[in-house]
Amino acid sequence: MLGMLKKVFDGNQRQVNKYEKIAHQVDALGADIGKLSDDQLREKTEEFKGRIAKGESLDSILPEAFAVVREASTRVFEKRPFLVQIMGGIALHEGNIAEMKTGEGKTLTSTMPVYLNALSGKGVHVVTVNEYLANRDATEMGELYNFLGLTVGLNLTGMSREEKIEAYAKDITYSTNNELGFDYLRDNMVLYKEHMVQRPLNFAVIDEVDSILVDEARTPLIISGSARKSTTLYIQANGFVRNLTVEEDYTYDVKTKAVQLTEEGITKAEKAFGFENLFDLQNVTILHHINQALKAHASMFRDTDYVVQDGEVVIVDSFTGRLMKGRRYSDGLHQAIEAKEGLEIQNESMTLATITFQNYFRMYKTLSGMTGTAKTEEEEFRNIYNMSVVAIPTNLPIARDDKPDLIFKSIDGKFRAVGERIAELHANGQPVLVGTVAVETSELISKYLTKKGIKHNVLNAKNHEREADIIAEAGQRGAVTIATNMAGRGTDIKLGEGVKELGGLAVVGTERHESRRIDNQLRGRSGRQGDPGMTQFYLSMEDELMRRFGSDNMRAMMERLGMDDTQPIESKMVSRAVESAQKRVEGNNFDARKQLLQYDDVLRQQREVIYGQRYDVLASENLREVVEAMIKSTIDRTVEAHCPASDEPEEWNLKAIADFVEANLLREGELLETELTGKEAEEISEYIYTKVRTRYDEKEAELEPEQMREFEKVIVLRAVDSKWMDHIDAMDQLRQGIHLRAYGQIDPLREYQMEGFAMFESMISAIEEEVATYVMKAQIRNNLERQEVAKGQAVIPNAEGEAPKKKPVTKSVDIGRNDACICGSGKKYKQCCGANA
Repeated sequence: MLGMLKKVFDGNQRQVNKYEKIAHQVDALGADIGKLSDDQLREKTEEFKGRIAKGESLDSILPEAFAVVREASTRVFEKRPFLVQIMGGIALHEGNIAEMKTGEGKTLTSTMPVYLNALSGKGVHVVTVNEYLANRDATEMGELYNFLGLTVGLNLTGMSREEKIEAYAKDITYSTNNELGFDYLRDNMVLYKEHMVQRPLNFAVIDEVDSILVDEARTPLIISGSARKSTTLYIQANGFVRNLTVEEDYTYDVKTKAVQLTEEGITKAEKAFGFENLFDLQNVTILHHINQALKAHASMFRDTDYVVQDGEVVIVDSFTGRLMKGRRYSDGLHQAIEAKEGLEIQNESMTLATITFQNYFRMYKTLSGMTGTAKTEEEEFRNIYNMSVVAIPTNLPIARDDKPDLIFKSIDGKFRAVGERIAELHANGQPVLVGTVAVETSELISKYLTKKGIKHNVLNAKNHEREADIIAEAGQRGAVTIATNMAGRGTDIKLGEGVKELGGLAVVGTERHESRRIDNQLRGRSGRQGDPGMTQFYLSMEDELMRRFGSDNMRAMMERLGMDDTQPIESKMVSRAVESAQKRVEGNNFDARKQLLQYDDVLRQQREVIYGQRYDVLASENLREVVEAMIKSTIDRTVEAHCPASDEPEEWNLKAIADFVEANLLREGELLETELTGKEAEEISEYIYTKVRTRYDEKEAELEPEQMREFEKVIVLRAVDSKWMDHIDAMDQLRQGIHLRAYGQIDPLREYQMEGFAMFESMISAIEEEVATYVMKAQIRNNLERQEVAKGQAVIPNAEGEAPKKKPVTKSVDIGRNDACICGSGKKYKQCCGANA
């Protein structure tokens, strides 16, 4: 009865059953497709393209297309996708996440939906977590696509614009998530439409989708420019904080990682910096620096949260254990850590363009992904990305033995037991993969094994260049590999000769991660494709997860029972408590990502408006209508400000209107105050607008049409880019301080939405006014130049970023000596930038 109810209500099983039927249709076509010659198989691609062009849907072609790829794979790789891989491919085509266990052949699974969607000619992006995997998959899978007559491109960091345009123009493009996001941002900073590298975002398959859309979701991609600020305050704050003591001068909450000054600490700070009241408004800056220095000392740990390499602080990704070169902590925390470590303090940066992976990937027409572990985050995928997680059955039953956790009283006892267990397994010749959470843990175990004379490989944030090679060797007889977390994802651990008989790969986890997914990924390294294997986690009451979620009672019980460090508890109750703690942490992390998205959605709506309009400007041949609309808005706002409906016409400030128009839109003496007297507000607007249009016509008559059109573009692009960049920075400042509104019983998100909208409206007004002023007042002497308003640096995780390379045509803009200076200062040109001309 229970089994029957499960079948009725289990949504995953219904999806699997549906995919299984389609997979059998694909399988049934195998015999006929198998009779085709290589050339006939290749011709199928053109046939499918022709049918799609005539209106046939991709869904209707799916069985045949999948059967063609399956046959081609058999001929090219001598690998024939299993039924479960076809089912996974269907899940991907439908825009879902295919959860497939390690070793089930996800890379081959993706070839079927990638081929099918590439037939539309709109481009398919295959997204990987690092450039090694992108390069490997593009090369290996490229053989299959080329055999079937499709083109494959590879998009890497440091490529020239021309190379990127070529890569994106291919039927299928392999790239990392970082590079795709940065290319999108750079495309919306270009000065010529021809310089854009990406096509409209169509279909994407994300490998290790949980890593990219969940683990990386809280880190926005940023293109930044330097904002030069004094580094003295960081040094002063660091000098003060290093002498403080915990509990007496400040408190540190292990659970939330929050650090706060006590009354004693506040008094010391006031004395040290000579303030009467540290919380006075004029002391906001130094208080901020003290707080960041406190965070750097109390909650950021060297070789756990970051490493020092070549005189720089490099962040360690808490999920992957990899170094994230080029990425910096925001809000001055990175500088505070540099001060703590006695390094040269780098300049803070100003954000020029930014987007989160959440908002970038939601722009694809169809988004899909694959991973070995996604079910635990299903709610997040459904709510944020509208993707279902479909757990695809394994081709062969899982034969791995997942042993219960062993819990020790202290960390020392745990590590001694881990070392002994590794030595025991190694003596039998069974390969061992040791999973660690932090860099320092992997080094600790490495030292122990070195003392014991056990040969081993260490794969951590300090050594990921040989990652794939080390992981590939991890299944050989007698191999011992120490790896941080998800190191080696995307690379199979194949068992060496005779290893199956020894029990397969043994996985020893030295700590539970705060996310169940990461633990499951570590387990999943063993027991691929029905192979034998064993996994076991070793925990202690002093582990961070246990400390954060109340291990005191359990510890007291162990002491009462007189248990020492050599006696572990093997308790299902403790394992359940750990899992419960993990669920709570996952819930907290999901809430944090959801909140980030809610805030970023405010900027997303604004970004879409600006980027959309900016593209229209680049693509447009004639901007006169756009500019005239901006001039009209500027005039209307000015008239409205000085002719309020609540006042009598006699009280209107017509002189101010005339002065504004004369200074910004018309030449001296072209509009007198008397001309506006006796008119209604709307009539005044229309009267001025007519005069300005006449002057616009005169100006256009003085120039070649091409010159006028380019002049309009120069002005509009400059105004939009400069104001937008200032706006992003202002929104960033607002975002950082908005949480304080909660103390006044005000919803910070609602305030951010309202103030963000008001700031955006204000920015649009400023753009319109600047465009109106410069189009009407600037004098064109020679040629024109589209100029970048700022040089940007892409802050790229896991790789060194490089500033976008742009080569606009060199031209120049000039203005009259009595006109407003084009730098935006508000002064006349002769008194500002033209003073030394």
